[in-house]
Amino acid sequence: MKTLLICLLSLLPLLGLAQQTPPAYQLSTHILDISRGQPAAGVTVRLEKYDAAKKTWSSVAEKQTDAAGRIGDFLPTAGQAAPSTGLYKLTFLTRPYFAARQQTSFYPYIDVVFELTDGAHYHVPITLSAFGYATYRGS
Repeated sequence: MKTLLICLLSLLPLLGLAQQTPPAYQLSTHILDISRGQPAAGVTVRLEKYDAAKKTWSSVAEKQTDAAGRIGDFLPTAGQAAPSTGLYKLTFLTRPYFAARQQTSFYPYIDVVFELTDGAHYHVPITLSAFGYATYRGS
């Protein structure tokens, strides 16, 4: 019995190798609709990067918020030689979200421009209502 236990314990490190490590991402966002006190699900969010040489924005990704109002997988770090840095813009397409709720909104979309300076994880959420919004660097 003691030998069997030792054998089983020696296999534990191998179990860790069989498990998939989820990919890491450098950027995430979250939308809370403060007029309803709930996450804003189904909002399309575009991510763009600024090219200073061309003075233009280029598309990086476009995703929709999940049922919890979150997008957690912008800018994957797996397989990248260096972290993503530079000026980025998240565009939250809010008009369709409010139209689906038979509400008019003062903001058809919201642009949030920010700078990534290192390989840290950045969380850039917004709180939202039909006539106002706020943003901050979250964790």
